[in-house]
This record gives sequence, structure tokens and C-alpha cells, in this order.
Amino acid sequence: MPSLTIGIPSRNEEFLKNTVDTILANMRGDTEIIVVCDGAWPIVPIPQHPRVTLIYHPESIGQRAATNEAARISSADYFMKLDAHCMVDEGFDVKLMQPYEDGELDRTVTTMPRLYNLHAFDWVCPECGRHFYQGPVRTECGIRNDKGEKQLDAGGQDSGCWYTGEFKKELVWQPRFNRGTDHMRFDNTMHFQYWRDFKRRPEAKHTDFPELFGNLGACVFMKRDRFWELGGMDEEHGSWGQFGTEVSCKAWLSGGRQVTNRRTWFSHLFRTQKGFSFPYEQNNKQVDHAREYSRDLWLNNKWPQQVRPLSWLIRHFWPVPDWPDPGPAPTMGCVYYTDNRLDPSIFNVCQRQLTKAVNGHKLVTTSIVPMNFGLNVEVPGTPSRHQMFKQILTGLETIDTDYVFLCEHDVIYHPSHFDFIPPRDDTFYYNTNVWHVPLNGPRAVKYDTHQVAALCANRQLLLDYYRKLVAVVEVFGYDHKWGYEPGTWGARKGFIDLPTREWQSAGPNIDIRHSHNLTASRWSPDSFKDKNTCLNWQEADTIPVWDIPVERFPIWLQEQR
Repeated sequence: MPSLTIGIPSRNEEFLKNTVDTILANMRGDTEIIVVCDGAWPIVPIPQHPRVTLIYHPESIGQRAATNEAARISSADYFMKLDAHCMVDEGFDVKLMQPYEDGELDRTVTTMPRLYNLHAFDWVCPECGRHFYQGPVRTECGIRNDKGEKQLDAGGQDSGCWYTGEFKKELVWQPRFNRGTDHMRFDNTMHFQYWRDFKRRPEAKHTDFPELFGNLGACVFMKRDRFWELGGMDEEHGSWGQFGTEVSCKAWLSGGRQVTNRRTWFSHLFRTQKGFSFPYEQNNKQVDHAREYSRDLWLNNKWPQQVRPLSWLIRHFWPVPDWPDPGPAPTMGCVYYTDNRLDPSIFNVCQRQLTKAVNGHKLVTTSIVPMNFGLNVEVPGTPSRHQMFKQILTGLETIDTDYVFLCEHDVIYHPSHFDFIPPRDDTFYYNTNVWHVPLNGPRAVKYDTHQVAALCANRQLLLDYYRKLVAVVEVFGYDHKWGYEPGTWGARKGFIDLPTREWQSAGPNIDIRHSHNLTASRWSPDSFKDKNTCLNWQEADTIPVWDIPVERFPIWLQEQR
């Protein structure tokens, strides 16, 4: 099984064979190449090679779909998308993989090698042998100005040759090491831009891996499972356009990062002249669709998997040309609630872990009995669902942060849970990376479900909801069919049907299942009437990331006290 798959979407690519030959000559690891011939066979045939696979589509499926197909066929640990008109550094594959293997880069990082322009070919005059830099088909020797008048060349000489006719194309295939960049961005219309001034900033110096705001999209490298974790390439954009912007936004707004690897490079053929442009068929309507779709998706924070708003990215790289000041970072807080009946072996461990995990967020706690934990507010009463709602409401009225995490007393929270920032103010966000762990049992289970203990949202949104909820329950009582989770009531009792979204933290939370849980514990999909409420069912005898054997979990709790 190869370590790296290089997926090359290709359509009418004159230099595809040169690209493949360069990869084969310079790869030093266990690397394979998958070429997706998208609507056309290669112009220059690709010889059979054990490391090269060709997939042919008689009708074009588009650059994004072709990239996804290559990644889907791959079984490698790493995946790299590369344009079909590129040259690569010697040992580029090992140099890209090694930082991940050595722990210098974690699995959530997207990488681009250093970029240089590629001098692929020259046009050569058959009369005088004069060379002209790559571009549209040339039919005349000598140089003319904008008025069509003959003029001297760059050396101040007249070639003395004004041949007209067919020119020879001569392969050069060399990187232009004087024309390159490590830094890119996109502007406030989500359009790709170079960012050469970034190299003067302190964060761009003295590092092999400077952070990268935007991406050209010609070469993208990451763990293959990470590629699919991010949803692959979104084919709703259409075949072509906004590729690098999509890659960049997904890298950053998912909670990961994007960097340039300065230890290696690739060289890309730029075709930006009239008559020397893209091989994929384009029209203004298609390009406009991709840009409009991209702007709507990212400027309005509509990507379902994002755990950061776009403003976070602008703030992270501020100042950014073309972008308005994003303002101060939002304030984050936690409202913790307890009925004070929990076994101390669980109670104390969960509190201690929450204190370590909250990452400096303000912590307000509500309890039936006063306690020395966070900014505590006593809410006298008898343990019940109504009491829990009142305690949450009291905490929300006490705290003054922009966004709030709701935290229960019997959940062990992973620090990454509190890295989340709600991208939108009108949506309830639920972390579904939660393992349900019994105090005495052989296995833990995980499935996609919404839990109040994993909820984060805009404080005012939560306040409006819980004020209405408490008022409704005081009048009508609580009906178990309503559920506990905001966003699940629909339009019942005058509630507004607000959207919910799911997200997953890098590490899981541990929901401890014991004899006094408010909700029933379920250890099999068969125990659910509605199987849609237990999608993506998983079982484990060791809690992932935490590496705690389930059978040893009670002992682990005792050790943490």
C-alpha cells in the first residue's frame, strides 16, 4: 500500500507526460500517481508504469469530481492534488510527509510546497534561432510595440529577422527560481491574490512552515483521511474556480491550519494570456457561479463543518489587505449546572478537568447547594427538569460573554471542545464527538446525537430560548416528547424553529453513564425507536484519544481524585 497518492485531474493537457515523468524521476518514497483523464485521453501518451494509474472519462466530470475520484480510489496515508502542468523537487514526497511523521505538523494541517513559476517551453524562430518565452502560438519573429511597430529587443538590438510562419516549440522544463512566492491570500470577494508583502512580517521569518492564508490550488497536500474529514472538494461549486479558496477556508475554519513547506517546492506553468489559457472549458456563467457560491458559503459562514467564523481567520492574520477590521475577538464563557447529588468520585474529577479545559473562558456555575466552583450562583429547589432549566437560565443571566458553552456535572470535557467559536448567531451548535462510558461495563459507545451538555451558541439566542422554555414549563409542565435540546422543539408552544448544526472537537468528551443520569443509557441501536437518532454508531473498549480502557475507567476516576 503506497504512503502517498498524487491525484492529477487532466483535460487536454499538453505537458501531462512531462509532469508524470518529473514525479517518477524525483519521488523518493512509496508514492503512486493517479491521473484522471477528464473527457480526453492524454495528448502525449503515458507509458505503462507500475506506479501510474490512468482513469478515463469520455465525458468531463470536472476538476473537483476528478480530484475526489483519485482520493477515493487511493488507499494511501497521504493525498496530494497536483495540476497536470507542474514540475517537482527531488524527494518532494518524503519532504512533505516527514514533518507529519516527526510530529512537527499535526494531522489537521494542510500543506503547500514553495511555489515557483515553470518555464515549460520556448518558441524558436526557424530562420534565426531566436527564442521567445512561452505564450500563445507565435507566427512572427521580432518584437512589435502596442501600435504594431517594429522595435528593438530587450538587449537594444534588432534581430534583423522578421520571419513570419510556423515556429518550433522547444521544451525547457525548468523552474524559475527568481519568480516564486510562499505567501498567498484571497480578497474580500474571495478571489485569489498573491501576498508578497507577508514575507516581511515576523511570523513569516525563521520558520520552515509559515502559515498560509490562501492557496493557489495547484498543489495541495494533507492526510488522506483529513481530505475526507473536510468533505473532499465541494462539487456544488462546479467544475472549475475557487479551488484554492475552498481548500484554505476548509483548512482554517475546521479548526486546523494551512502552511507552506519551505523545505521543498513545486513549479507551476501559468497560462494567463489570451490564447494561452486553461484547458478546462469555461464560460463567464460557470465562473460567476463558482464565485457566487463561494462568497455565499464562506462570507455567510454556511459551511456545516466550520468551528470558526471567517472573521476569526481575518483576525488571525490581521492586518489583511482588502478586508475591513474584524474587530475584537468574541468573548467565550461556560455555564455549568449541577443538582449536587453526584457521587464525589465523579463530581470532583469532572470539575477539576473542566477547570483545566476551559482555556481561560469565564466560568459561571449554578447549583442547588452553594459550592466553591467558578462564579457560583445558588438556585434553591428540588432536582427536576424544570429546576435544570431554571439553573441554566440563571447562569445565562449572570454571565456576560458573547457565546456560551453549557456544561454538565457528569461530563469530562476535552480541551478541544472549548476551541469552538460559533460561526453564526442564529444557530445552536452541538458537538457530536462524545463517547458514552459506563461506570461498570465492557464498552463505550458513540453515535450522532444532540446533547445539552455539548451545546454552544450565542448567549442572547440561548437566553431567549431558556426564558421562553422556563415560562412554558411553569404553565404547562414538561412533556418528555418535547426533548431537552434547543432547536428540537420546532414551532411548539410558540417557539421559533431555529437551525441546529453539528461539529466535532479534535478530542472527544466523556459522558459518564451512572445510576442518576437524567436520560436513559442505551448500549445498542436496537434500543432506539427512531434509528435516525443513533446514526454512525460506534463501539470501543478503549476511549479514543484519552486511551483509557473502559473496564479500567472506574479505577482511572479514583486515580484522578
